[in-house]
Amino acid sequence: MSTLFLTLWPLFALILAGLGFRRSGFPGEGFWPAAEKLNYFVLFPALLFSSLANAPVADPSILKLAGAIFSVLAAASLMLLALRRLFAWPAARYGPIVQGITRFNTYLGLALVAGIFGPDGLARAAVILAVMVPTVNVLSVIALTSERHTSARELVMPVLRNPLILACLAGAIVAFFGLGLPFGIDRLLGLLAAASLPLGLLCVGAALKLKAARAETGILAANSAARLIAMPLLAYAIAGLLALPPLDGTLLVIFFALPTAPTAYVLTTQLKGDATLMAGLVTLQTLLAAASLPLVLAVLI
Repeated sequence: MSTLFLTLWPLFALILAGLGFRRSGFPGEGFWPAAEKLNYFVLFPALLFSSLANAPVADPSILKLAGAIFSVLAAASLMLLALRRLFAWPAARYGPIVQGITRFNTYLGLALVAGIFGPDGLARAAVILAVMVPTVNVLSVIALTSERHTSARELVMPVLRNPLILACLAGAIVAFFGLGLPFGIDRLLGLLAAASLPLGLLCVGAALKLKAARAETGILAANSAARLIAMPLLAYAIAGLLALPPLDGTLLVIFFALPTAPTAYVLTTQLKGDATLMAGLVTLQTLLAAASLPLVLAVLI
């Protein structure tokens, strides 16, 4: 528990610092969109690529890990579809609800894994991201566009243009063929990657919208409880059922215990979903995760 606390509090301190900086106007309103863009297109892809390039992607146990990820997401998706039929949620509302349950804060997750497990855990976590990032993006787009005709191209192209997915794909290819990162490329990527997580956590805090978290408290509370408590419990059960190795099982629980992704708000606005609901989910889940993450991880891992 003390290790978890010592790992977690600096991460949430950075998130709160980002919130404080944004509300105080420092270093300026134009800084945050530029920082998010730099991180999303350069720094974070460098982290994912370099982590995956050194990962054991040819390990047969990866198939079992991928099966566990798909099992958790499939179970959650079926439950969400049943609830949608029950409550007759329109796509604009259903999309944020799905993203609140299935998406995750990659910055917080990788920072947590790096703090607890170091480079070996980070490499394995990158494998998890290579499976989860495209899958949850597809689920999110389908949920937000489920009431209008969407061609296969409209569904697939946003996923294929995602820089995080492209970085995962490129890193997996390098690892699979054993190409390595010669001529100091690994050092260059390491320098870029080192800036990604702290900047990303500051941007997470800057993006929080406290007013949105005060609206629709019922759905916000229910969705947050499902994401922060029910999903890691489901992941823990499936990890045990499939007899995952200890590290894989622990990482599976961690990634399903994370709050939803701040980038879910951007996708929601682009596809004309309920942006206020999505902003509330991102904000409330991020704040609650400061209490739920150490509790869930202390109990389950």
